Amino acid sequence: MSEQKEKWQGWLALSTAIMAVLAALTTLYMGKFSSRAIMAQGQESDQWAYYQAKSIKGHTFETNKKTLELLSLSQKGLSPEAAAEYRKVLNKYGEDIKRYEGEKKEIKDKAEGIAKAKLKAQEMGGNFAYALIFLQIALMLSSIASLTKRHYLWYIALICNLGWLFFFLDAWLLFY
Repeated sequence: MSEQKEKWQGWLALSTAIMAVLAALTTLYMGKFSSRAIMAQGQESDQWAYYQAKSIKGHTFETNKKTLELLSLSQKGLSPEAAAEYRKVLNKYGEDIKRYEGEKKEIKDKAEGIAKAKLKAQEMGGNFAYALIFLQIALMLSSIASLTKRHYLWYIALICNLGWLFFFLDAWLLFY
């Protein structure tokens, strides 16, 4: 009987050590993806601020263009040189407005891409956190099983590892 008890304690110790290593690994990934989500939030905010700056500049050009158009219409008897200068400036404003619209589209696409990456990192980090909870429960049950010599607690701990496995895989595969 003592040999069987010793064998059980060996398996208990080995499985507990493996769970501890898996918990460390899971914690590493949880931190990694949580940090990515935080960093992406800052990058996303920067992109939207840049987008707003481009919008303000583009709006300024639109306002200036409209003002210049109205001013040119109110001028009677403009010399051909003055009329040409108005057209030149109005065309430049038009080009600037188009350029800012194109830049805004690029910035918006980048911000939306960062937002998607952030959401994925948040989801992955959350799933790693759930996986870690199952390992912590399993480790606690294994420790109590070791102290109390209750085999059924160790079996429950081993079953808890299925919860870890599910959420660990879900963090990588995002299957729901």
